This record gives sequence, C-alpha cells and structure tokens, in this order.
Amino acid sequence: MTALSPLVLAKSALLAVPLWLILSRVLTFKPAVVKQLVALALGFAVAVVASVTIPPGVLSYLTSFMLMAGIYAVLTLGLNVQWGYTGLFNIGIAAFFAIGAFTTALVTTTMPTGANASFTRQAFGLGMPFWVGLLAAGAVAGVLAYLIGKPTLKLRDDYLAIATIGIAELVRLFFQNERWLANGPQPLRGIPQPLRCLSDKGCDWLPGFINDFFAPLTGRDYPYIYVAIVAIVLFIIYRVLERAIRSPWGRVLRAVREEEASAEMNGKDVAAFRMQAFVVGSVIMGIGGALYAHYIVAIDYSHFDPLYGTFLIWVMLMLGGSGNNRGAILGAFIVWGIWSGTTFAVDLLRPTLAAISSELPQRGPYIRYLLISALMLFIVLHRPSGILPEEKVVSLDRDLG
Repeated sequence: MTALSPLVLAKSALLAVPLWLILSRVLTFKPAVVKQLVALALGFAVAVVASVTIPPGVLSYLTSFMLMAGIYAVLTLGLNVQWGYTGLFNIGIAAFFAIGAFTTALVTTTMPTGANASFTRQAFGLGMPFWVGLLAAGAVAGVLAYLIGKPTLKLRDDYLAIATIGIAELVRLFFQNERWLANGPQPLRGIPQPLRCLSDKGCDWLPGFINDFFAPLTGRDYPYIYVAIVAIVLFIIYRVLERAIRSPWGRVLRAVREEEASAEMNGKDVAAFRMQAFVVGSVIMGIGGALYAHYIVAIDYSHFDPLYGTFLIWVMLMLGGSGNNRGAILGAFIVWGIWSGTTFAVDLLRPTLAAISSELPQRGPYIRYLLISALMLFIVLHRPSGILPEEKVVSLDRDLG
C-alpha cells in the first residue's frame, strides 16, 4: 500500500483544493450541499490518482506551474476589470504588481538585526500575518491607483497607455534607487510563506490531528500548500467579480466602455465609474503581487520589468477573452504554459543555433520573446475576441428592481 502512503494522502488533500473549486463551478446539479460534497470527493479522487501515477518530479513541476499560473490569473482578472469591462488602456500593470509585492514584504517581514542589518535596509518591518499583508497590498495598490487615476484617467487611449507605462517605470526605478525603502537594487529577502510550518514541524496554532496528517511533508513540498492558498484567493476574487459584473455596477462599466456619451446622457457619472474600475482592478493586481512575493521569498525591482509584469498579462487576457473572467483565467494558464514550455524549446534548439553561429545559443532566451510576440500578433489578426469571447449578459426582472 505504498501508493497510499501518508505523503501521498497529504499531497492529494492539498491538490484536491483547486480541483474541488473547479468542479464546484463545473457541476450544475442541486442541492448545493450535495454538489459541493461530490465536487470535493471527485477532486480528492483525481488528486490521489495523479499523485500515484505521475512521477514525483513531474508532479512537483506541474504543481509549481499551476501555482504561478494562478498568480498570473489574479493579475489578469484585475486587468479584465479595467480593460475588458471598462476599456481603460492600462499599460502600467507592473506598477501595481510591484507595489503589492513590496507592500506585503514590508508588512510581513521584521526589521533585520545583527549582521543582516548591514546588508538589508527597509523602511519598516511589521511582522504581521500573511492575510494582513495581502489586504495591505491591495489597499496600497488601490490608493496608488486613485492618486494616479486623478490626472491620467482624463486621457484617452494611446495617451493613457503612455502615461501608465511611464508611471510603472517610475515606480520600478524608485524601488531600484531608494535603498532605504526596500533594499534598493539588492533583493529584499526573508518574506514569510504562509503555512510553511505545515511542511516543517507543524503549526502550534493548528489542532494536533492536522499537524499529524501533514507531518510527512518536507520543505520541498511547500508548493503543494501554496497552490491551495492561491487557488482559494483566485476563487474568491473570481466569485466576487462575477457577482459585481452582473450587478448594475457592472452594467454601467460596460456602458461606459461601449459609449461614454450615452452613459452620461442616462445620468451616470462616467468619471467616477472609470475611477472605480481602475481602483478595483489595481487592488486585485496588488493582491496578485503579494501572492507572488510570498512564493518567491526574495524580490527586487528586476522582477517587475514591462515584459514580465505587463505585456505578458496583456497577452493572457487577449488570448483567453477580454470581458470574460473565465477567459482571463484560461488565458493565464495557456500563456504561462507557453512561456514555461519555451524554456525547454530553447534548450532543444541550442545545438542547432550553435551550428549556425557560435553566438546564437547565448541569445536563445530571446526566442521566448519572439514566440510571445508572434502569439500576440496572431491573436490580434485572427482571434481578437479570444478563446472565450465576452458573454452577453441579459438582465432578469429581479435585477432591474
């Protein structure tokens, strides 16, 4: 019975969380309680089969892949609020990505002491829990969005894009040069990982039977824990946005996107709704940045360059389907798969590149950028609505009251 060892059961329980959340949306029968129980049972069964049949190394890679794709799905949902539903051309995603990451780092870490204080400088370290850091990241990103939105949301289209990408670079360079704030060009290390104690010696605040169940986990198994956390955060954000977009607020956002003049003629404060969408989307991006920071553990300004922190997210939304939250999540997983898969493609191409020129293997990583650019061009030309186009939402009588 080695296939059902305590380690397999512990991993399966954690992998069952994202599977359960997916199945709870896919299954349609009632009552809801029964549906949730069936989804949980099926999710755990699939997780057990995967843990038994997939080699451990491959399973660990797939778990890390799902984890990073889930973080990018959160960022893509934030962009979908701004562009997909409101038409705000924000090319400064990296600014809110970085603000969220650095905010949670400063809130959840403690001030360095001893020899470490000579190498690490930060404005403060509050040592707060993970969830406090997550909420603080969203709040600070929202405040920044409000301050940025006041002067920039009066701009339109190309001018708004230029302004936001300029602000994103300012934020990135500020963190690079101001070492007193978050260690400047050097990595800010030691960001705590939530529930890390489960893969160590157990968590003192959890019941003993839970610690005993997860005791077989080691430090290298932590991605299994964090993928469950990311899945829960992603699911909550998705559910909240789905309700919001189907509410009168969401209908006004789509009206502003389609025809601002008509929305104003119907008494809607277009400027206020544009600001609300910009702030809400930025809050979600800040939360995505916080999730990223707690997984990476050590961050610096280089993590938030325009390609990695902005344009990749735009490709995800465009491929999945702008104006469709499910499409945004799907696009994040597909594009992250392509981005990750091109690493292996580049490695396979190195002998061929070396045969052409001895300098080409060193430039192999740029093939990834070329493939992503080609994908973006293909989407624009042949599938502008994405894999899952925006759904037409019909208001019910009970929604009109």
